[in-house]
Amino acid sequence: MTLEGQFQIVWNLKRIRRIMKKYSIVCPIRKANPYKQMMKATHEHRTVPNLLQRHFKQGIPAKVLLTDITYLTYGKGKRAYLSTIKDSSTNEILAYHVSDRITMDLATNTLIHLQKNRRFKKAKGAFIHSDQGTHYTHLDFQKKVKRMGLGQSMSRRGNCWDNAPQESFFGHFKDEVSLKNCTTLDEVKREIKAYMTYYNHYRYQWNLKRMTPVEYRDHLLQAI
Repeated sequence: MTLEGQFQIVWNLKRIRRIMKKYSIVCPIRKANPYKQMMKATHEHRTVPNLLQRHFKQGIPAKVLLTDITYLTYGKGKRAYLSTIKDSSTNEILAYHVSDRITMDLATNTLIHLQKNRRFKKAKGAFIHSDQGTHYTHLDFQKKVKRMGLGQSMSRRGNCWDNAPQESFFGHFKDEVSLKNCTTLDEVKREIKAYMTYYNHYRYQWNLKRMTPVEYRDHLLQAI
């Protein structure tokens, strides 16, 4: 898709695989995301129903928003945390936040970045979907979501398939970004920023009619 989209070169997959084999080019295999923080509901933590029901592709940009948090390792055993909000229909990453601490601010700051995204124009009935992690069941996060005029949906307890596209993004991210040479959090943030630009604007995807997320978003908006 990249060869065709950027260089107008059309090769079939068999030819590409043959070249990869000849020059020992290997595509890394995605690993499962080990991060999953669950918590029983208390007076400060409240779960909500699953509105999404795995209807990820609704053909309307900015209607179904997926969010999650993953951990990243860099340097010599250092750890950072990445929170993202993804448009389920277009795969575009609408907002993200990076921190070296996994506090409530990680999730709420991601919402603030979404508010500041001028390209984000929420659709009618828009809602944000997550797992039942402590960040998303916390009343501070839920109040922020409500103030933004969004509904909220949660996966069933312990069911990662209910938020599969978001999990898939983290898998691709970890395959395609190497942070082992980063020694500071600022360096990690620069690498992540560069990847987000690449992913949204230059990474072609089969299930988006071979478009990039931004191209597909514009395609859907023209059709509405």
